[in-house]
Amino acid sequence: MSQLTPMRSGEELDIARLESYLRTVIPDLPATSMRVWQFAAGRSNLTYLLSVGGQDYVLRRPPLGPVPPKAHDMVREYEWLVDIYPVFRWAPKPIALCTDASVLGSTFFLMEHRPGVLLEEALKAPGAYTPELGERISKILVERLVDLHAVHWEHTGLESRVKPEGFLRRQVEGWIGRYQRAKISDIPGDQELTQWLLDHVPQSASPTIIHYDYKLNNMVFAPDYRDVAGIFDWEMSTVGDPIADVAVAMSYWIQANDDERMQNALHETITVLPGFWSREQWVSEYARLSGRDVTNFPYYLTFAYFKLAVIVAQIYYRYHQGQTQDPRFADMYQVVEWLVRYALATRPHFRQI
Repeated sequence: MSQLTPMRSGEELDIARLESYLRTVIPDLPATSMRVWQFAAGRSNLTYLLSVGGQDYVLRRPPLGPVPPKAHDMVREYEWLVDIYPVFRWAPKPIALCTDASVLGSTFFLMEHRPGVLLEEALKAPGAYTPELGERISKILVERLVDLHAVHWEHTGLESRVKPEGFLRRQVEGWIGRYQRAKISDIPGDQELTQWLLDHVPQSASPTIIHYDYKLNNMVFAPDYRDVAGIFDWEMSTVGDPIADVAVAMSYWIQANDDERMQNALHETITVLPGFWSREQWVSEYARLSGRDVTNFPYYLTFAYFKLAVIVAQIYYRYHQGQTQDPRFADMYQVVEWLVRYALATRPHFRQI
């Protein structure tokens, strides 16, 4: 998945308890001792690589401290993977769910390790990148999202656990509520933005399975870059409006002509390299392959930028409340302020595709 580091201070796992638990759910686990690393990327859930005698597993658990209602739901993500894995081969196989807080202090789950190339790291090496590679990666990303949206969710185990009707309005209202709970002070324009979002909710497309956090650092590629090797972080996944899924992907998709502050806010700038498609090319190709109407895409993108602001606000709130000491979070409220202003500005500036 991403770069491995020693476990961060305050985020260490109790290896003895964890190894004892693993031997109850994986009977053929080698007798050798377990080694644990933490994935460096990610600012929300905590993810670790467990290695025992050459067998590797990935562990996901919520962040430390109190979490917002319905957020960081490990049970839901695990159960979602149980249903997604058989019908979408790019999702990792779930292995075990532990709801016994005495093991690690919270619910967590295990899944298979999908080794692969993380683009943000691999393409920084001298000579590793060409514009043709950027074009290929762009095309593959669109195709995989179209593949996900083509899955017949009604024929999986998901139909009893989703409510796609009214999805987009519930999303808008729900994320506005999260913002109100997470913000530590008023931000100029935030009330105008949230009211505009409520007043202009478009009619949704036919529902599909959506990943809802589809971005480069949530996936790894095969070493030859011919396909995605694994897509991760299914916490936000649901059945809902596929254009909202496209918009979330595009909110992370930075172009070379984007405001420098936007590039600095997300720190995910590999897509500015020559060869990567523009957002307009990406969305147009999605429309061609899927046959879906993307007329209202500008609204969805504005909402996606607002969602980013809320996510960052929730992360900063945990830091502000002393629930985490991760120094990466210290200046994040400035990012929240900038994203709110940026989302507000996108309303008149994104033309219809």
